[in-house]
Amino acid sequence: MVQEQLSPKDATRKSMRQITGALIGIALVLAAVFVPMAFFGGSAGVIYRQFSITMVSAMTLSVLTALILTPALCATMLKPIPPGGHHPRRGFFAWFNRAFGASARGYDAGVEHGLRRPVRALVVYGALVAIVAFVYVRLPTSFFPDEDTGILYGQVQAPPGASKERTWQSLDAMQDYFLNKESDTVDEVLTVVGFNFAGTGQNSGLAFIKLKDWSERKKASQSVNALAARASRYFGTIRDAMVLAFAPPPVLELGNATGFDMQLQNRGGLTHEEFLAARNQLLAAAAKNPAVVAVRPNGVEDAPQIKLDIDREKASALGVSIADVNQTIAAAWAPSYVNDFIDHGRVKRVYLQGEAFARMQPEDLGQWYVRNAKGGMVPMSAFSTAKWTYGPQKLSRFNGVPAYEILGAPAPGRSSGEAMDIMEDLVSKLPAGVGLSWTGLSFEEKLAGARAPMLYALSLIVVFLCLAALYESWSIPVTVLLVVPIGVLGALLATWLRGLSNDVYFQVGLLTTIGLGAKNAVLIVEFAKASFDHGHGLKESVVNAARLRFRPIVMTSLAFTFGVLPLAIATGAGSGAQNAVGTGVVGGMIASTLLGIMFVPVFFVVVLGLFRVKPTKLGSPDPVAVPHAAHVP
Repeated sequence: MVQEQLSPKDATRKSMRQITGALIGIALVLAAVFVPMAFFGGSAGVIYRQFSITMVSAMTLSVLTALILTPALCATMLKPIPPGGHHPRRGFFAWFNRAFGASARGYDAGVEHGLRRPVRALVVYGALVAIVAFVYVRLPTSFFPDEDTGILYGQVQAPPGASKERTWQSLDAMQDYFLNKESDTVDEVLTVVGFNFAGTGQNSGLAFIKLKDWSERKKASQSVNALAARASRYFGTIRDAMVLAFAPPPVLELGNATGFDMQLQNRGGLTHEEFLAARNQLLAAAAKNPAVVAVRPNGVEDAPQIKLDIDREKASALGVSIADVNQTIAAAWAPSYVNDFIDHGRVKRVYLQGEAFARMQPEDLGQWYVRNAKGGMVPMSAFSTAKWTYGPQKLSRFNGVPAYEILGAPAPGRSSGEAMDIMEDLVSKLPAGVGLSWTGLSFEEKLAGARAPMLYALSLIVVFLCLAALYESWSIPVTVLLVVPIGVLGALLATWLRGLSNDVYFQVGLLTTIGLGAKNAVLIVEFAKASFDHGHGLKESVVNAARLRFRPIVMTSLAFTFGVLPLAIATGAGSGAQNAVGTGVVGGMIASTLLGIMFVPVFFVVVLGLFRVKPTKLGSPDPVAVPHAAHVP
């Protein structure tokens, strides 16, 4: 409308003839990036699927709007500009246009410089790809980022055989610490005795710590992870029981604590004593490693037990059956259900149990008698003996073999992936026959990490095939996909510099970066190819296309970057996932915009030259026939 004095309707028609192919190409690229995510299984697949369906649906609707509604709005709402009727802007907009014009001129000079020395540009590109590989393999890995859910768990495990009162003392000490010394962070504490995540028993206790609302916890020291670290250091001074504090996992259905969850397996037929010694050796080695903390067995420890030996021959000679012996023992040492009775209209149960003084020591067994087949009373000591032993209270197995569950967490500044690698190395040094299997969140993390390269490759293949079908060319998709590593580099560096890890949400952000980086390339390549097909030279076509599309690329990239920025700086509930997605996308968009668009013209000239692509005369008008104005109001 400004350059050619066209009416709004005519300007809209000409614009749509120029931009429709690029819009369709962008829609295919972005949809092709996200569609493969919808077909992955497992816990990570559930997250992928939500992002995939949302992004593809939004992108489809957005492109339809750009093709149908936006042209109608432009033709209807824009006002014609009379000759000489335009007045230059003042203030911020004038400054912005001057700065943008200077940037555009610098970009033109950079593109022409790169085209004069394509070999040098490709060497720089190769160095950037090498940096991508270097950073990717060194980026810490995890499944989910740590989240502040507003709750904390405390666990007490007293020595085997400890009384309920002794367990309560440790729980009271824990409650006193949280309510008095951490009163600015903790709101409420609920404690229970009799069970915890390791098992049941009067030596087991659990505490549920509710933190204050996020609006009241402004300091970094008031986060759930900082509180857990301080509490663990304080509870390390308690010697009467093993007291732990840990945050719940981001997904409560996948475990009970953050960190790693592994099963140490007895695959070589070791005896119980040998397997227990191997487990203790692993725990001792982990305690000396500064990269892992709170490594502990999650189960019931071996405890003193009474072993009762029954001489079946003597019992049979005395007319005592094994069933009668079992019934007597059950009534003596444990509550045994007898019958029901009615009390004030309510049915109540009757349980039978021996007096406490008659079930304190193994020798008390001699005070009990069993009725034989003739109705006589036979003392238990006549056919049985009891003695103290030491053994497991619970036999646990995993995948069909004896196993111990081992929990732990990475040290501050380390990722769960690093901690898992360290534990695998420590297990490899244990006696032969001892192995490990990951479970819970750790298993999902291993699975997601193994699938990530396949997800990236599948997305790139689908993008390549879609572009090849759209442009009926093998060279155009190669030109577009070559720019992908540059956006990936920005995402990796931003995540690495912020101390974040390569998790499921970062992978979603990385795929978004791939699509958006390819989008910028499509905008340039589409116009350059159309100009080349109308008889212009390769360099002339791509220089004019880059100049013409510089402003739309920069403005859309800025809009997307600022739109995602709130995710990158979010705090409070769910901020871990938001930071992971936002940081990767912001870093990727900055790299794709500042570096990617410098390399696209070089790729276009080099690739089409290698493929020896010849121009094809099309029926559409030349998109770069309009002279470029240095200043666009």
